[in-house]
Amino acid sequence: MTSQTTVDKASREPKEIAAPAPAKGLRGHPWLTLFSVAIGVMMVALDGTIVAIANPAIQQDLNASLADVQWITNGYMLALAVSLITAGKLGDRFGHRQTFLIGVVGFAASSGAIGLSDSVTLVIVFRVLQGLFGALLMPAALGLLRATFPAEKLNMAIGIWGMVIGASTAGGPILGGVLVEHVSWQSVFFINVPVGVIALVLGMVILKDHRAENAPRSFDIGGIVLLSQAMFCLIWALIKGSEWGWGDYRTLGFLGAALALFVVFALSQKNVREPLIPLAMFRSIPLSAGAVLMVLMAFAFMGGLFFVTFYLQNVHGLSPVDSGLHLLPLTGMMIVASPLAGAMITKFGPRVPLVGGMVCTAVAMFGMSQLEIGTSTLTMSIWFGLLGLGLAPVMVGATEVIVGNAPMELSGVAGGLQQAAMQVGGSLGTAVLGAVMASQVDSKLGDNWKAAQLPPLSPEQLDQASSAVKVGIPPVDGKVPPEIAGKIAGVAHDTFVSGMSTAFMVAGVVAVVAALVATLTKRGANAEAGAGAGHI
Repeated sequence: MTSQTTVDKASREPKEIAAPAPAKGLRGHPWLTLFSVAIGVMMVALDGTIVAIANPAIQQDLNASLADVQWITNGYMLALAVSLITAGKLGDRFGHRQTFLIGVVGFAASSGAIGLSDSVTLVIVFRVLQGLFGALLMPAALGLLRATFPAEKLNMAIGIWGMVIGASTAGGPILGGVLVEHVSWQSVFFINVPVGVIALVLGMVILKDHRAENAPRSFDIGGIVLLSQAMFCLIWALIKGSEWGWGDYRTLGFLGAALALFVVFALSQKNVREPLIPLAMFRSIPLSAGAVLMVLMAFAFMGGLFFVTFYLQNVHGLSPVDSGLHLLPLTGMMIVASPLAGAMITKFGPRVPLVGGMVCTAVAMFGMSQLEIGTSTLTMSIWFGLLGLGLAPVMVGATEVIVGNAPMELSGVAGGLQQAAMQVGGSLGTAVLGAVMASQVDSKLGDNWKAAQLPPLSPEQLDQASSAVKVGIPPVDGKVPPEIAGKIAGVAHDTFVSGMSTAFMVAGVVAVVAALVATLTKRGANAEAGAGAGHI
């Protein structure tokens, strides 16, 4: 039997998958399962943003170079993105409970090892391990939810799961700022140890392993190698493109290699008895649309959020903690709206909430393109809150569309695909919007400098000034008279805000495209293949 026939049959006959017996007591209880996996997932989501606040302190304490500090983030991101789909397959093969618990232990242990490290090399090595173990956690969590919750409750569960991810991602800078400012940079990592212990204990007591009758029994080693190499080349090109230049032979080489490897991977999947990703999955238009939607949503969200932090800290002069507090409308709205979005999707299906969510996201992005140097906190809060309102149904709905339209025995792979799409979208958004910002600053800074009648700059000085302005920092040293420094700050901030506005306009257009893609989604065809309806 071919992989395509297997997937099609699973889609048509979900009742062939043995439903687990109704949960009795703690083990296998749906809502307790959600609580247990949410604690583990929170660690991974939090580490995506919390470490950025600690990077300056790490650089100073360990005498690290800028490249070293970049690797602290890039190593984690690369390991996570490259491993997600393979990690999902491990869960499908060996059970999501075991995979989740191993991920929890490894992530917490790696975090503790980072806090004990006395060199930046060790920090980078353990950050890579963090990413690998984090990849085990995310798809396994979705697989456990899919297997535990009945179809009519699954969207609510995914809504709360998405709320935890969104709140942790947006709350990372706040918690990171408090810990770095009042404790130490090591505390940013040490905090994962007790959280990991709690997640492990709860997981051992509560989580119940569910396996489909036709779960995979072998590994496509060749497919794993090809997909991992392809993902590495893609993410690496996106990370390094702004530094090398998008037309540089190295950037184009990695992008070309990624494309070639993806093609070879796709061809190889046709000839494997149990492929890593059965291509027949993508015959489902809703599943494919959900994956594309996840990429586009993350493009707009992650790419836009990248500039907001620079805008708040370097243009408005806020501390990391205060800038995090200014993002509370975004976090708060995601917390409130995610469970509500889950209920709406359960009642009306995902299409209308997804389209509406991306329309709200587009309006928010276009509104944020109008931010100025003196924009009030109230105005910013309106746009941040609207962005959170738009993102909530997309985080929930796109996840349900991807996981719910995949056969039960591929729920881990589907969960890995959902998370991988988000990682690729976030990297792509940061890279493309960063290139848009850089282009705007390079084209306008010289003219704005002359218009302000500031002392002329040599090409080398202009290049150095441009690098600072791209993150909203005025190129001023202590020798510049106060009146000249004020003019320079005005030019720098005006130029930065102009570039940021263009970047947000691009993000808004991407969100509009995402709204059109969302019209192709529908409720998961295999959602009923999860737990039975009598569990809750």
